[in-house]
Amino acid sequence: LSSVPLQMLLYINGVYYIFYFLATLAMIVYKSQVFSYPDDFLAPDLVLLFMMAILEVLQLYLGSKGNLTEEEAPLGLSLAATVGSVLLSVYFLVWQTYVLRADVIISAVLLFTHGLEAALKVIAIAAFVS
Repeated sequence: LSSVPLQMLLYINGVYYIFYFLATLAMIVYKSQVFSYPDDFLAPDLVLLFMMAILEVLQLYLGSKGNLTEEEAPLGLSLAATVGSVLLSVYFLVWQTYVLRADVIISAVLLFTHGLEAALKVIAIAAFVS
């Protein structure tokens, strides 16, 4: 009953998130050097990025574990962590101090993969329950 598309998407999302994290970190450094980035906003942006990384690792681990062991609980927790990752992605898409076009593009791709992932997790949970 394990979902092969979900497992593939979890892997792809893990690889993409590494790119997302490094690109966002580089853009925050770039923005702090080029623009007049307020010092009191730099630290919260970095903290939120690292919180997002921890949440992303957690949701990818739980999603993979729940899918491979065909258990609903880890997959449900992963789905809840996905919601948190989506909220932080929206923060970096809309509410961070400076939003570059590159921020919009990479955040939109991440949100798209999270949406697909959430849909596949719901389908997998439904399959495991029945």
